[in-house]
Amino acid sequence: MQDNTLLELTEASRLFEPVATGLAAAQMTPDQLAEINGHLDAMHTAAEDVELLNKHDAAFHRAVVAATGNEALTTLVDNISSSTLRARVWRGMVEANAADRTLAEDEAIYNALANRDANHAQAAALLHVSTTDQWLRRVHDADRRGRTTSNQVESRMRLPPRTASGTVHS
Repeated sequence: MQDNTLLELTEASRLFEPVATGLAAAQMTPDQLAEINGHLDAMHTAAEDVELLNKHDAAFHRAVVAATGNEALTTLVDNISSSTLRARVWRGMVEANAADRTLAEDEAIYNALANRDANHAQAAALLHVSTTDQWLRRVHDADRRGRTTSNQVESRMRLPPRTASGTVHS
């Protein structure tokens, strides 16, 4: 994986996901809101299991974007999310209070959705995506300064190692 790929993906997520969340707040059905709440409840139950928490977090956000009714947007955001899942799991393993922060941020998103408040839903989603983006940028900057090698970062994320030319071995 190229050094900047994860940063580019989180940047794309920061562009699309908040807007989609705002759209969902304005047009979601009660059944869709109930589904989103179910994913949030599952996240609370899985709070001690980083991988399961992230699985439910991804389902939460997928359900939010699906509530826009825009299949192209749902597919786009889902592809970005699935491409960054390992990084988000890694963050949950190494950053103190990452699970609590994720739950609090998703609660804020849910509350804005429940109140049909598109502006607050969009703002809460932007904050949520930005938290991960900022963490990845700190890790990337530390890697570039030589504190952590790319292979160490990829190993922690269970990514396949890169060759000297930067291509990935699977």
